[in-house]
Amino acid sequence: MAEPDVKHRPPMTKTEDVSREGEREQDGEGENKMAPGKTPANQQRGSADQLVQPYTLISLLTSVLFLISSALIVFAAFRNTLTWHLQRFWGASGDFWQAGWDRILDAVGEDPVNFWVFGTVIFTFSVYWILGGIYTVMDIINKPGALRRYKIQPGTNEPVETKRLIKVIGSVVFNQIVVGLPVSYLSYFLMAWRGFPPLRELPTFHWVCAELALHILVEEISFYYSHRLLHSRMFYKHIHKQHHEWTAPISVTAIYCHPVEHIFSNLLPPFLGVFIAGRHVATAYLWFAIAIISTLNAHSGYHWPFFPSPEAHDFHHLKFNQCYGVLGVLDRLHGTDTVFRNSRNYARHLTMLTLVPARELYPDQQPKYKQQKAL
Repeated sequence: MAEPDVKHRPPMTKTEDVSREGEREQDGEGENKMAPGKTPANQQRGSADQLVQPYTLISLLTSVLFLISSALIVFAAFRNTLTWHLQRFWGASGDFWQAGWDRILDAVGEDPVNFWVFGTVIFTFSVYWILGGIYTVMDIINKPGALRRYKIQPGTNEPVETKRLIKVIGSVVFNQIVVGLPVSYLSYFLMAWRGFPPLRELPTFHWVCAELALHILVEEISFYYSHRLLHSRMFYKHIHKQHHEWTAPISVTAIYCHPVEHIFSNLLPPFLGVFIAGRHVATAYLWFAIAIISTLNAHSGYHWPFFPSPEAHDFHHLKFNQCYGVLGVLDRLHGTDTVFRNSRNYARHLTMLTLVPARELYPDQQPKYKQQKAL
């Protein structure tokens, strides 16, 4: 694989230079030098130890379950309210969603291939580029300036370099169409073998919620281990390194990667839960949309108020060998978030319920010599 053209890149910042140390370890080009009797976590901990609160696996699981249950309750309330208003506005009888689904089937037919193959590709492509396109425009024009306050790594991609962006867009579209279409066909054949319900009848809302919970857990497990495998020396240099060209990612770099990685780390983890459940294609569409929106947010480079925190995955791009998962459960279990939890980024790793940016609420700590000089 050709290395990225560095002639047009801006000078490497101190942060990027530090992050390259982690990449050299993945490539096998550097040595992990430690003082006798000390672990890498102990060496990098330093004064940041004060930032960490006692945190057990049980408390983490409790937080995750609380987050999932709260999201489902909000989703349920929103769905019921939206359904009532839509039925009142359009005068629809019966279930608004079922009536709308029936109209789609009446228009395009009930061939499952059209929904599981072509529909999946078109739907996921549209979700990715509608939201990703908004982020891309912001990254190109570098406006509105007020929103740059929410940048996780200020000063990066302001604006994004055009040549690098074109390379990303070409790779992403290739993965979505040239790679995604054959994989969608294979997924359909697997689902046909597994068995799925008729297209005409939508699943109940409560069953959809149960399926989404299953999909989230299956993705966390499959993505964590596939992602961690990609960071092994065997696969990183030749496959996963492409994705890590961006130490400060932008939204559309979410699936900027080698085709092999796209299949086994981007497409397979979300599909596994759908295959295990063997349920309706409409539920699959909903789940794929959630997964795409989540990864676009995780790679956006922005920590928005009221949105899930992308600090962990942004830190992964910065340091390379931390925070491999989505929810953080397996990272905590395997200790692959130790450096992250001892960083200022971890203090910012929460859903902000205020319009004040996380970097302003939790500013970087000044070095000790600057603190003493200020006194």
